[in-house]
Amino acid sequence: MRFSSRGQVDPFIVMDVMEAARAAEAAGRHIIHMEVGQPSTPAPVVARAALAAALEREALGYTVALGLPELRAGIAALYKRWYGVELDPARVVVTAGSSGAFLLAFSALFDAGERVALGEPGYPSYRQILRAMSVEPVGIPTRAENRYQPVPAEIPEGVAGLIVASPGNPSGTMLGAPELGALIEAARARDIAFISDEIYHGLHYEARAVTALELSDEVFVINSFSKYFSMTGWRVGWMVVPESHIRTVERLAQNMFICPPHASQIAALAALEGIDELEANRAVYAENRRLMLEGLPRAGFTKIAPPDGAFYIYADVSDLTEDSRALAAEILEKAGVAVTPGLDFDPHRGGRTLRFSYARASADIAEGLARLTAFMASR
Repeated sequence: MRFSSRGQVDPFIVMDVMEAARAAEAAGRHIIHMEVGQPSTPAPVVARAALAAALEREALGYTVALGLPELRAGIAALYKRWYGVELDPARVVVTAGSSGAFLLAFSALFDAGERVALGEPGYPSYRQILRAMSVEPVGIPTRAENRYQPVPAEIPEGVAGLIVASPGNPSGTMLGAPELGALIEAARARDIAFISDEIYHGLHYEARAVTALELSDEVFVINSFSKYFSMTGWRVGWMVVPESHIRTVERLAQNMFICPPHASQIAALAALEGIDELEANRAVYAENRRLMLEGLPRAGFTKIAPPDGAFYIYADVSDLTEDSRALAAEILEKAGVAVTPGLDFDPHRGGRTLRFSYARASADIAEGLARLTAFMASR
């Protein structure tokens, strides 16, 4: 059987690390997971209760393609609560996770053969989804002095789109309003579509994250219930689009997905009210961040950009290796700690970096740091 050239995308290396960690656990080892970017906590109690009740009274069939109207209204209200932004619910599109949102956004905005800029290091699936759609990703090699975020002068020529993420993955760093506004304005001046990945909003530790919607309506904003709302496996996200793009996105959603999962939408609507539980989760991440910022330098990982949000720390390990994949494998084998090679996030410079996730329980983080310290001392 033949293959398409579009289908020949790179693997998501963190998934390979997860499988290696699973195999080690199956062999009887106790592994500390610092590789995976997912909360260890379940969906909020109110979300699970709402779904249980709905299962007893409803068939949970198709919803309209853009999502349950009450969920879209609830998400619009969230923007008022978090940012003071008045948002028309008609502009909110509920999606099958943020991945579904990226497919819809890229389909609505870009033609085959066009070029889209994105910061490196960055979330690897941006590149792979674009390639699978015959769109060319163009990496922007961001710098540590800019906290691994792009700046307007670095936007390449001849691109149709720009993707930014704040807080970023793998760095956890955020763009302030002046920096984000400058990027939006630079894109507008050159007729470049602007996509803001905001799936880690809510997970901040000092100043809150700024949404692109505070600065412009002519942007695509993508978010998800996966991270702050602790609902990764439920596969429900959302996208806010300009009014001019609603019908285009709706037609695409009808044909590509029919609708997001009905059960997940019911749970997501209830999760919007689970704030006390979600804020308790965030307090755990804040403590984990403190442990990591103290413990990683003590272990010997000193070149890091302190994260503003999310639950990651990105470390320059060029003094240790040029092959982060081999180093991650060594750490897993000798220390029993799973970490992610930077090659996932930066195909050119990622051989000299690692990403550490601190999304697990604080006791796991403390144990992982102790193991990393022992590993580095014996190396």
